[in-house]
Amino acid sequence: MTASVEPAQSCGLSAEAAAELPGPGFPGGIWRQRADDWEFLAQAARQLAGSAPGHPGSAVLAECLRRLDRLEPLEAYWAFPGPGQVGRIRRCLRDGDFRAALGLAEATARRLGPVPGGNPGEEAPEAPERHSFEVLVIDDVSPAERALLQESMHRLRHASDQFTYTVNVVPSVEDALMAVLLNPEIQACVVRPGFANRSRARLDPGLAGYLGTVAGADLEQLAALPRTLRLAEGIAALRPELDLYLVAAVAIEEVAGSLASRFRRVFRWQALQELHLSILAGVAERYETPFFDAVRRHSQRPAGVFHAMPVSRGTSVTTSKWIGDLGGFYGLNLFLAETSTTAGGLDSLLDPHGSLRAAQVKAARAFGAQRTWFVTNGTSTANKIAIQSIVAPGDVVLVDRNCHKSHHYALMLAGARVAYLEAYPLDEYSVYGAVPLENLKRMLLDYRRAGRLEEVKLVALTNCTFDGIVYDVHRVMAECLAIKPDLVFLWDEAWFAFGAFHPVLRRRTAMAAARRLEQDLAGPEAAARYAEQAAALHDAATGEPLEDELWLRTRLVPDPARTRVRVYATQSTHKTLTALRQGSMIHVYDRDFNRLNAESFREAYMTHTSTSPNYQILASLDAGRRQVELEGFELVQRQVDLAGSIAAAVERQPLLRKYFRILGPGDLIPPACRQDPPHGAGAVGLAELDRAWRADEFVLDPSRLTLHIGLTGVDGDSFRTSCLMDRFGIQVNKTSRNTVLLMTNIGTTRSAVAYLIEVLVQLAAAFDEEQAGMSPAELQARAARVASLTTAPPPLPDFSRFADRFRSGPDTPDGDLRTAHFLTYREGSCRYLLPEAAARLVDGGEELVSAAFVTPYPPGFPVLVPGQVITREILEYMAALDVREVHGFHPEFGYRVLA
Repeated sequence: MTASVEPAQSCGLSAEAAAELPGPGFPGGIWRQRADDWEFLAQAARQLAGSAPGHPGSAVLAECLRRLDRLEPLEAYWAFPGPGQVGRIRRCLRDGDFRAALGLAEATARRLGPVPGGNPGEEAPEAPERHSFEVLVIDDVSPAERALLQESMHRLRHASDQFTYTVNVVPSVEDALMAVLLNPEIQACVVRPGFANRSRARLDPGLAGYLGTVAGADLEQLAALPRTLRLAEGIAALRPELDLYLVAAVAIEEVAGSLASRFRRVFRWQALQELHLSILAGVAERYETPFFDAVRRHSQRPAGVFHAMPVSRGTSVTTSKWIGDLGGFYGLNLFLAETSTTAGGLDSLLDPHGSLRAAQVKAARAFGAQRTWFVTNGTSTANKIAIQSIVAPGDVVLVDRNCHKSHHYALMLAGARVAYLEAYPLDEYSVYGAVPLENLKRMLLDYRRAGRLEEVKLVALTNCTFDGIVYDVHRVMAECLAIKPDLVFLWDEAWFAFGAFHPVLRRRTAMAAARRLEQDLAGPEAAARYAEQAAALHDAATGEPLEDELWLRTRLVPDPARTRVRVYATQSTHKTLTALRQGSMIHVYDRDFNRLNAESFREAYMTHTSTSPNYQILASLDAGRRQVELEGFELVQRQVDLAGSIAAAVERQPLLRKYFRILGPGDLIPPACRQDPPHGAGAVGLAELDRAWRADEFVLDPSRLTLHIGLTGVDGDSFRTSCLMDRFGIQVNKTSRNTVLLMTNIGTTRSAVAYLIEVLVQLAAAFDEEQAGMSPAELQARAARVASLTTAPPPLPDFSRFADRFRSGPDTPDGDLRTAHFLTYREGSCRYLLPEAAARLVDGGEELVSAAFVTPYPPGFPVLVPGQVITREILEYMAALDVREVHGFHPEFGYRVLA
């Protein structure tokens, strides 16, 4: 089908139309509204077509025309249906030809498919024979030239092509950026030299400001910058996965040499056939899943199994008299794909050279890494591999005390000397935040003052935290490297794999920040900036650093001549993207990897990786990578938008506000670490979100919501179990004493969001009804429960210290976890103390030293580690906890302490 060739009257959103679009989660709200408008038009046209003559339903007709007016400028950014279809339906309605309008509206709604975010399988269209996408051409041409260009490119399509596409043309830089931001169907952009800088339409001021920031300069000044490069950079900042092509009129050899890094290929005007083939090849390259394809081919080959694994090929299941239901439940393909062979194109996880290596290379490209490794037993193992590859016994590691337990165990196994960093506490919500940069810099300066800075090898932090607090990764690394230029960074992004596929969130991922930091250091002004700052921070006569307080007050810049960017990130792909359970990845951006870490990484990978990896997990990682490269932008923006919908519902409905509140940055981030006023909890536009993510020390992941439930009188663990899961089947990951964490993900649907809101309303109504029937004594008891959850939380304890026998000295805090841990292996080295007895001994002045990792769930991090001194504050915190699960603490025996 040839796309509409009628020109758009406007390529931007009018102020009136923009005012009606939901600001939160933009552009996801626009997608939702666009789909709803087309669905409404189809239903309304059906009603009008069936109305009695002379009774056309004037109110319905007026609403149809209003929605068409809202859709028309928006459709300029889609090849289908486009503003031409809007105009045709409008003419039919105004002429009273409602049956014709019905045919056009239904055809459009049917082709657009179900509402984005609908339930999987709900009113789903038939699977298309071929995947289709849109190609965006940026050139300021006349309507006739536009039609000719579209027709010329569409004629090149062939029924044998793997994919099919439609072409849309926009005239300017602003329109191009708007199109790639709004239209997730775009997979390739073709830049032609005739494009304009500014849109002829009036854009929404807030969005125009955001796009100007993305372009890297005020759009008013765009004419003074390299036009083609600036456009390419702007598109890449929004959608780096898109293929960019340049069509030039003259001297393409010189142009190709200067722009090769920005464009996939450069063409002459006449090379439309080659452009067509290149567009298909580019999408095919992202679509290809080397390992997943190899596993599918293996499952379809006839084979005789004369090796381990009776389940391979499924015969031990399908021929069984007793477990045939296992095959019925999981399906035969699961067993046909099961094998222990590495031949036949399947490759070896421990030594990949074929399909698996190709899959990992594609994953590195998708996530912006230099190298990527797949891990089949979770990010706990990924953390152990990364830490063991970097840290040697005796190296000092600075690590957030509240990180995942796998870091603590990995550091113990590696023999690191651990210096714990304190995150800011949020006592009111029984939640820890993140580690302020000042704390991190002060720790490094303490080691410098003690003459031990050279021993500090690694900084390990969690980005983002379980509760959604995200670091300014670029700034943290830059300022730390200004103090110690060879620091290595490990960012645990178990809950943030999706961040790489959103234009705002991406900048705070470890890989994007590492790449940007390296670009900064290579810039022409980097050396001058460092020299100027070094002069201000060092004594002119001696060259010694001036007082630490000056360094703490200064935003430090690293020395480009000495700094080495060495960054590692671990991600639980299975937690936030599509992958089977325990599917994780390790991403590396380390210029010294081959020189300093390749062999140790290989040995660490061998140490912790099974020789019998699950191929289904590996194949799902490969397919999950394909998904995010082709539709990740749409899926992630949708989940952000849906989170905003939940936040808006809780804020908007009086009954919900009576018992619930979504915590925002003003609740979870200290004032000194964020803008004032803070951006809200999921309820801001893209421009506001972007400003915070560029400027604030900490920001909140907009896709997860911390629901405060203290006013219900029900604690978090009971609320999760008895209110949500047992009664309504709603699952959540984490609670605190008075909060419940609600996480949207790329699989969250609008129906699921509506159900959650409905459940919260039912619970609020039930709380109202329950109180109405309470006696005065019962009301008093309820008030006491509410008070305990809202006004008297137990204070979160700081890490006390390591016992002196496990420390290097009095001036630095690091301790030897491994020595303390393995000391417990000696007979008679430990004893158990019940909490009451431990409290009496501590009060009497005896030093008690933990012999174990003690980890309550929640919050899920060790409150005590081997070698740590047990304090009265820690004992009181543990006594006040009302959680069911505490690892490392025996209810019958108490705390395990060193004798």
